[in-house]
Amino acid sequence: MTPGLDFGGRRVLVVGDARPARRVLAQYLAVGAEVFHLGGPLPERGRAGNAEHAGAAGRAGNAEHAGHAAQTPIVHVHTVQPPRSPTAWSDLVSAVELVVLVEATAQTDALITAACLRHRTWLTREPAAETSAMGSVTLVGGGPGSAGLLTVAAMDALRRADVVFYDRLGPSDLLEKWAPGAELVDVGKAPGHHARPQREIERMLVAAALRGDTVVRLKGGDPFVFGRGGEEVIACREAGVAVTVIPGVTSAIAVPAAAGIPVTHRGVSRLFTVISGHTPIGDRDLTHLIGLGGTIVVLMGISTLGQMLGGLSRLGMRADMPVAIIERGFADDQRTTICSLDRADEMMRTTGVRSPAVVVIGDVVTLAARGDEAADALLREAAQFALFE
Repeated sequence: MTPGLDFGGRRVLVVGDARPARRVLAQYLAVGAEVFHLGGPLPERGRAGNAEHAGAAGRAGNAEHAGHAAQTPIVHVHTVQPPRSPTAWSDLVSAVELVVLVEATAQTDALITAACLRHRTWLTREPAAETSAMGSVTLVGGGPGSAGLLTVAAMDALRRADVVFYDRLGPSDLLEKWAPGAELVDVGKAPGHHARPQREIERMLVAAALRGDTVVRLKGGDPFVFGRGGEEVIACREAGVAVTVIPGVTSAIAVPAAAGIPVTHRGVSRLFTVISGHTPIGDRDLTHLIGLGGTIVVLMGISTLGQMLGGLSRLGMRADMPVAIIERGFADDQRTTICSLDRADEMMRTTGVRSPAVVVIGDVVTLAARGDEAADALLREAAQFALFE
């Protein structure tokens, strides 16, 4: 489907058997087209209601309609019978504004093409959806939350998805546009509160794939950087479900860049360490970090940040070590707070920092506020480059 075009109220004929054409049917329904389907009845796709999914369900056959998103009105798909003559094909094509060919014999393709040329009806061809009895799972790294940081491969996976499981850290505001007609299932992870336990999410991914769906698990950042992607891969493999991973832009690098902070810089830092602050870090590890040097990047660390910074200070990190806290990276209200290690505790109390946030500890932080306008401009340009669509 061509993005950016308005198909609302347009008459669209989709040609192809129901299973291969299911994504195309769902996509045009999702954008408000009046959809006609030639190629057999739409499959009945049962959903588990409040247990697992609340999303789009396609149905047709004798009922001649398809449901879309449990919380939205039913949208009709009109089933049509195959024309029996070239004249009948011509009449059918003349009654619509767009024909979408998913599957057709060479003879049918030729008849439709000729009729479209005769009536100047738009004709496009779309790839068939996967039709194997077993579906698949794709873990997609969504980056730090900005739509511009989604990869081409990520967008392609979303377009092909039957169901998308997402949480708050993934870019989800435009999911209805990126995955039109797909089920959108919020698994609701937030600090200290998981709407669904991790094992339940894994079970849902596997169950959807086993019934034949093409499944996308959309995650913030990169699936394998504190994203529990490895656990989901193992769950799929143990169930015999095909699983692939599309890497994402990790917030450990992208969010500091958005604040003008490179995690490495010649003559300043030649290494960086990314750690999870989800649980408190012991003195042994803190001592190792101090001795290692370089840049320390902390993800998911706001709740334990006071303990970490206090420990670093107590164990010998110099008092004037720069610290930056970047909240809501790439959002319109992104905020960066910079101070020295010895003033970090006071800064946290007075500014009220909150997650999601990325913490950077190291001399590279000074590059964001050095006052070199040319260098600052270059860093900002590098941070924003990936946002251009």
